[in-house]
Amino acid sequence: MNKQKVLRLIRDTAYSVGYGAKLNFATFDIVEKIPGLLAFVQLLVGVYALIVKDLTVPEVGAAMVILGICALYLNNYQAHKPKYEDAGKNLTDKFNQLKALYFEAKSLPDSADFTSMIGRHNTIQTEANTLTISKQVLCSDWYAHYKFFWQQEAGWLEEEQKFTTFRDKIPLSFSAPVVLGVVLWAWRASPTVIEIVKAIKS
Repeated sequence: MNKQKVLRLIRDTAYSVGYGAKLNFATFDIVEKIPGLLAFVQLLVGVYALIVKDLTVPEVGAAMVILGICALYLNNYQAHKPKYEDAGKNLTDKFNQLKALYFEAKSLPDSADFTSMIGRHNTIQTEANTLTISKQVLCSDWYAHYKFFWQQEAGWLEEEQKFTTFRDKIPLSFSAPVVLGVVLWAWRASPTVIEIVKAIKS
């Protein structure tokens, strides 16, 4: 395997491992912080409902019930929080090992023998696979994208291939509903826009 392919191999694995680390940290953060935030919002609305009549309508009550259901869903992960934190830390360590391996490979001449380096890569990859936790909390992938692409310094990964904003840095499961929502809003608003244009012309 030539140098360019070795660099690409290490880079691709580092991307998967680094994203996996952030995914575990995202689940840990959500389970750690969101239930408390939901409880605070429910308490705040409950207190203000004593003096603001508009907060006693069924719609607000239904919203508070939904927040309670979300809190119950997140509570299922409470007992496993340490596992997600440990997995995130350990995968970050593997990511840093792959980063060091990448720059070591990059410093070697094109004619070098990369056999031992591929073996070290395979060992790190195998160890990282054993650390992976497949069950993650809902929407953790959105948060993981933010943590990986916008918080972490991962510019070296783009030396082999550039990341695009809408294909890589923003998850499709987030951008697709947003685009659909904008299209539906524009479609519903279009009669109003047409009326405004007609009024201006007249």
